[in-house]
Amino acid sequence: MWERLSLRTRLWLPLGLMFVAALLVGGISLRIFAPTQLMEEVEPAARSAKAVAAALNGALRTSTNPQATLDAFVQSLGSSEAIRFRRLGTDLDVHPPEVQTPLGTVPDWFVRLIAIPEFKAAFPVMIEGKQVGDIVFAPDMSADIYEKWIGFLAIICSGITLMLLTGIIAHFTARSALRPLQTLGDGLTRMRTGDYEQQILPAGPPEIRKSSQEANELARTLNRLSQDNRSLLRRIVSLQDDERQDMARELHDELGPLLFGIRANTVALLESVPSGEAELKNAAEGILQSVETLQQANRRILDRLRPLYIQELGLEKSIQTLLQNVKVQAPDLKVTSQIDADLNEVDGLLSQTVYRVIQEAVTNVLRHAKASSMHVATAINDSEVTVEVSDDGVGFPADRVFGRGLTGMLERVRALSGTLELLREAGRTCVRCRLPAGDSASDARGAQQS
Repeated sequence: MWERLSLRTRLWLPLGLMFVAALLVGGISLRIFAPTQLMEEVEPAARSAKAVAAALNGALRTSTNPQATLDAFVQSLGSSEAIRFRRLGTDLDVHPPEVQTPLGTVPDWFVRLIAIPEFKAAFPVMIEGKQVGDIVFAPDMSADIYEKWIGFLAIICSGITLMLLTGIIAHFTARSALRPLQTLGDGLTRMRTGDYEQQILPAGPPEIRKSSQEANELARTLNRLSQDNRSLLRRIVSLQDDERQDMARELHDELGPLLFGIRANTVALLESVPSGEAELKNAAEGILQSVETLQQANRRILDRLRPLYIQELGLEKSIQTLLQNVKVQAPDLKVTSQIDADLNEVDGLLSQTVYRVIQEAVTNVLRHAKASSMHVATAINDSEVTVEVSDDGVGFPADRVFGRGLTGMLERVRALSGTLELLREAGRTCVRCRLPAGDSASDARGAQQS
């Protein structure tokens, strides 16, 4: 539970508990020490009352008219509430008056809390050896109760004031710490998403400022590593393309003439076979068909290794040609497209990456999707190139998102600081690629030149 509380709540909750604990301690202290303190305060007055009773009894013993002396003494007491005379057989009911203060009447719960002890004491008054009454000592505790009440209110007000001041200080302290922490958290979130350029502004206490500076150093290190990684990926992709070009050149220059020569010799053989040699003629025709199949396979391999017509036809027309070949290979597949003509403006590694992504996505649809329709869409603006290939096929297994082909495409896309996603939306499988269109072409040329 404590872990789910906010920082402000963690600061305010102990303060409130401390205030409640202080009230409890104050109440217990009053309950324990107030009665003893009041007893000690009234003890001298009780001794005085006892001395007054002894002096009155001495005066009555020596007086010629004790009754008159007693009456004069009772009259001299007047309205005194602490010391009174109670005649024998009468009841002197002494009720403590309500204690009034500038803040109102002292509440009964407070009077019960301090547990005022019984201070009522009686000393007998004798005339001619007979008790005629008592000197009763019943002090008025109003002033003492008032003093305790005011002290209790002062403690409460001081506690509330201190708690509020401490809470306000804690609030602003937490605020001054939370704002830099929020800034630090936002910066770490940006770093997690790959944004290392925007620095975190160091603010707040020294510990948070130090953490922000360390996070900035980490961002600079990650930015440098990310740039090195992208440069390395671009270099690897460029080397792969160079290797594919070399392989395509070897296949075109070596295997192509050999297949053409075999085909020409087979055609010549067919022309020279006598009409009666049916078996020989069938064998030559089989060789001719095999050679033609090999030539078609060679052209397909050359197209996948190095689409030479990107430079000749442009990227937009090359994609259209690719889709036309798809329609020939899969006549039952409904192929629709929306290709932006401005794609012809991109070149270098960017154009090859766009073509390769579409080529790999289309190949996956043909091989695995079992789809009845496929849609290819591309768009380009000042900031990025968007490629999307969707189909209504069976989708992809949950435990395997990227195959070998798409993994290679992902490496190509990351080399250009792009993103590649494989999604399932509204019953359709979608391969969506976003590539930055700003300086990727120039970066690719620089990578190739290096």
